[in-house]
Amino acid sequence: MVELKSQGEIERMRVAGRFVAEILAELRTLARVGVNLLELEERVRQRIRERGAVSCYWDYAPSFGRGPFRNTVCLSVNDAVLHGLPFDYALRDGDVLSMDLALGIDGWVADSATSMIVGAADAEDLRLIRATEDALAAAIAVALPGNRIGDISAAIAEVARANGYPVNTEFGGHGLGRTMHEDPHVPNAGRAGRGYPLRPGLTIAIEPWFARTTDRIYTDPDGWTIRSADGSRTAHSEHTVAITADGPQVLTAAA
Repeated sequence: MVELKSQGEIERMRVAGRFVAEILAELRTLARVGVNLLELEERVRQRIRERGAVSCYWDYAPSFGRGPFRNTVCLSVNDAVLHGLPFDYALRDGDVLSMDLALGIDGWVADSATSMIVGAADAEDLRLIRATEDALAAAIAVALPGNRIGDISAAIAEVARANGYPVNTEFGGHGLGRTMHEDPHVPNAGRAGRGYPLRPGLTIAIEPWFARTTDRIYTDPDGWTIRSADGSRTAHSEHTVAITADGPQVLTAAA
């Protein structure tokens, strides 16, 4: 069931969203060559404790993972793109790091993801990251009352095609509000004009993610980390967005 939010509830989600943005911005400054993924995980735990927030990932046990997830941030490196389980790994020069964070404050949640290059940047990795960012911007631009989920999905797929990247539709965006995953599903490819109608009060996470040369994936032996099937590098961008009469509002934008 889709729950539409009041403007007051949207503002409460924005509080969580700004905190998510703040932590991700801090992680981008901390993620340097030689830094261990477990150090980043520990910093997120500390920030959540200090704020009195609640991790949406801790103890999460969906059907697609080997639950419960016992970390507070997803950290995915190179060919890993989603649900990256933090482990004892020191970041290396040129690594592509995707960071996905969802948390709740006072009963309302927000979810966002960003990708970056650690150290020296490869041009093709930069192009891949920018494509996910461009796809996210294109999707947000059409997140308007009267449009449909398919318009968002089509906008993402159009950017992917223009850049020569295949699109996987097994994992995509989703509704959220009181919990991290709610209806509706927001796939990263679809037909414009189709799907659930966008109405004021709808809050969704839009999250394009691409691999360079495949749309196929597999799950790591850790039971969580999703990787490109051919080992090609990946990137992921995500924002929590509210549909309003005045246009889309990005709730995970920096304050």
